Amino acid sequence: MTTPHPTALPPGLTVRPATLDDAERVCALLNEIDVLEIGRAETEVAEVRADLKHPEADLERDSWLLFDGDRLVGYGLMWDESGGERIDMDHYALPGQPLGALHLFDLMEARAAERAAANGAERAVVHLHLNIAPTTDLDALRGRGWRTVRRYHVMDRSVSPTEPLPTPPPGVTLRPCATEPDRRQAHALLQAAFADHFDFQPRTYEQWLDDIDAETVDWSLVWLVRVDGLGDAAALRSRNDRTGMAWIAGIGVLREARGRGLGSLLLRHTFGHYASLGRDRIGLGVDTDNSTGALSLYERHGMKLDFAVATWELVRPVDK
Repeated sequence: MTTPHPTALPPGLTVRPATLDDAERVCALLNEIDVLEIGRAETEVAEVRADLKHPEADLERDSWLLFDGDRLVGYGLMWDESGGERIDMDHYALPGQPLGALHLFDLMEARAAERAAANGAERAVVHLHLNIAPTTDLDALRGRGWRTVRRYHVMDRSVSPTEPLPTPPPGVTLRPCATEPDRRQAHALLQAAFADHFDFQPRTYEQWLDDIDAETVDWSLVWLVRVDGLGDAAALRSRNDRTGMAWIAGIGVLREARGRGLGSLLLRHTFGHYASLGRDRIGLGVDTDNSTGALSLYERHGMKLDFAVATWELVRPVDK
């Protein structure tokens, strides 16, 4: 790994931690970057606020706002779901601020190593998600030792007003998460279904509720599938709080129930339900190397590439 020299902060630029009161200005920055990267604003302030208010977020030490005078030009956030070596971070900076962006990387990479060391790990394995054509200087990123390890597609499809609700096959029933036991079951199913997936980090039910900002979740948009002889075997969580499109935040089928069309049933139900709500577009994100064939499943149901995201990884030793 190339060890970069510390990048001095140019005159006129300043860095401070974020607070909850910064949610709207951070959202505006991320939408400015969205427009540059995908041609439209896609970030909702509620999503930013959920990140900033997460109980595991130590904003004083794990968030960074980069200012050019009074203008916000960069943003960073770090979190640790593994309790070990794996650390996640978001890093955004507008073009024209290369030294400021590198200074943020200096601060964030050092903090990632610090967090991994506090977990007792011998190294920090840091992941960062970026659009495949980002505002970030990729040559500079590679020079710091970062490399791509995964690719994700954000897919979408139009939803017809006449989209029908499917009829479950015999022996299969579908229900919304109407009760607390149902919600716990949705968590358990999604955890089990994703346990073998790349970069999966197990989360307790309480942690999961924080992750999905449960105070704002419409549980009628989370569905469970039950199969005679197997019990509850699949779940889908969706959201209707985005301006541009409805969103499928997670869909999982237990290994022993795969090949029965349960994923297709949940997708078709979701399309039909959102059509009845008047939505005309729905999207989701998928790991293109997903071993369950999720990408081809979504393509068979009319979903197409909207834009692509790469996972970048940095492995950094920690200070003893």
